Amino acid sequence: MTDYAQEIAETIAKTVGMEASQLKQYIEIPKDAKNGDYAFPCFRLAKELKKAPPIIAQELKEKIQLNTEWLEKVEIAGGYLNFYVATDSVTQEVLEEIEKNPQYGSSDRGKGKHIVIDYSAPNIAKPFHIGHLRSTVIGAALYKIYQYLGYEVTGINHLGDYGTQFGKLIEAYRRWGNEYDIDQNPIKELTKMYIRINQLCKEDETVLQACRDNFKKLEDKDAYCVNLWKKFREVSLQEFQKVYDLLGSQFDSWNGEAFYSDKMPEVIEILQKTGKLVESQGAEIIHLEEQGINTPCMIQKANGSTTYATRDLAAILYRARTYDFDKALYVTSYEQVLHFKQVFAVAKLLGLDEKYTNGLEHVPFGMVLLPTGKMSTREGNIVKLEDLLQEAITRAKAIIEEKNPDLPNKEEISKKVGIGAVIFNDLANSRVKDEVFDWNQILNFQGETGPYIQYTYVRTQSVLEKAGAKEIANKEVNPQLLRDDYSQKIVKQLYHFQETLVQVTEKNEPSILSRYLLELAKAFSVFYNENKIMAEEADLRNSRIYLTYAVGKVLHIGANLLGMEMPEKM
Repeated sequence: MTDYAQEIAETIAKTVGMEASQLKQYIEIPKDAKNGDYAFPCFRLAKELKKAPPIIAQELKEKIQLNTEWLEKVEIAGGYLNFYVATDSVTQEVLEEIEKNPQYGSSDRGKGKHIVIDYSAPNIAKPFHIGHLRSTVIGAALYKIYQYLGYEVTGINHLGDYGTQFGKLIEAYRRWGNEYDIDQNPIKELTKMYIRINQLCKEDETVLQACRDNFKKLEDKDAYCVNLWKKFREVSLQEFQKVYDLLGSQFDSWNGEAFYSDKMPEVIEILQKTGKLVESQGAEIIHLEEQGINTPCMIQKANGSTTYATRDLAAILYRARTYDFDKALYVTSYEQVLHFKQVFAVAKLLGLDEKYTNGLEHVPFGMVLLPTGKMSTREGNIVKLEDLLQEAITRAKAIIEEKNPDLPNKEEISKKVGIGAVIFNDLANSRVKDEVFDWNQILNFQGETGPYIQYTYVRTQSVLEKAGAKEIANKEVNPQLLRDDYSQKIVKQLYHFQETLVQVTEKNEPSILSRYLLELAKAFSVFYNENKIMAEEADLRNSRIYLTYAVGKVLHIGANLLGMEMPEKM
């Protein structure tokens, strides 16, 4: 489709003798449609042209040659130049593209580029709780959107399957293993053991030291420790898969921290050769003051065992060699901001091409909070994600039973609505904000929620079904009959779909797409209420029906990219 912002930038560039690529960055989309489709802030040129913005705006307007095919008019508002794109041109182009392209909004923008996304990453032998939800759904949405824009994407579930926690579990099992049946109810029993051993560690420093020693034995391939670790990992993954099945989550790699156990010696060797790795109280650290980081990065503990940082560095080395990535995203909570600053700084010492170290990016997100505050596995204050998802399905079914008791396939639809509600709630606001989980908000069919998006989509399908127009052709559309404000608000939203997806990848922010879908759904609701879709005049009816079809198609594509499934009826 025509890139109108680019066309405007090129038009201005011819007049002022500047690069269109630079000018395009300044172009804005006015919040109020009365101020045009695009606005150019002339104060951006004041320094170069040595003139006041209103004077620049007046001179530009006089010099710009109107392209009647796509530009309707240009107006001045203070120091802004407002551009009004020809309504019929946009409408015709958007609806033609939606008809001919099953993957409307997709592109080859990412062709030849590889993105690695590290997300979900629950800890083995611990409950897959609500706190892991954000990483899982944010990472999955980014995966799908990057892929939709032509990137090659590798999704990695970097499981927390190594570290002192396993030393603790091994110690707990050694002491009390016969008291717990981990085969019958693995995660629940392992959690009880973990809470119990943590309490004992607080009371007795020698127990904590024994746990640390157990992890060192695990690193040294002690048979007893390795066999227990394998058992804990196997039963945990079986439980995790139940959650992934509910969320529809898939990964290209399940290589967790343990995968890098034999790859860490190379990292330590490389760092030693740099002369930056120094001894501190028996441990091996790297000072990072030169990079503006006051806290040193610990590479090896005093007892010789490795750290999270060592394993992440080994992963960077492995992923650069294996995937030749252009960007490597780490979707974890903002509590790990310092950790990744340290790791990314140290990664520059590994001798990798700058392409890889420059491509490392932490994608932080806020916490999921209970009304009572933060969760903690150690304290036993958690909400299992599987329980939460099942509760969402149950609550969705109760609402459907109340509103539409005769609806067929209620079980399947309840699952789509319940799971979709949880996913959309997580992706609806900026990822860096903390989220308090509120059932009353999540399953509201009228608010800014997943069910509202799904309900709007179902409404579009109902209109098409009544019109007998599941497969309607764009050739029946007359753009001149869609000039009203309600129709044009939809057309403009549809036009900006691909641009919205690009913005998601530029900021790694799925909420940009969530907000877009809400705005599109709201625009359709107003259009539906204000315009009689089944108009008596055939041309008008066909045009409005096709616009309805277009809205449904884009809502469906967008929701799927977020990880939501769309029901056909509700």
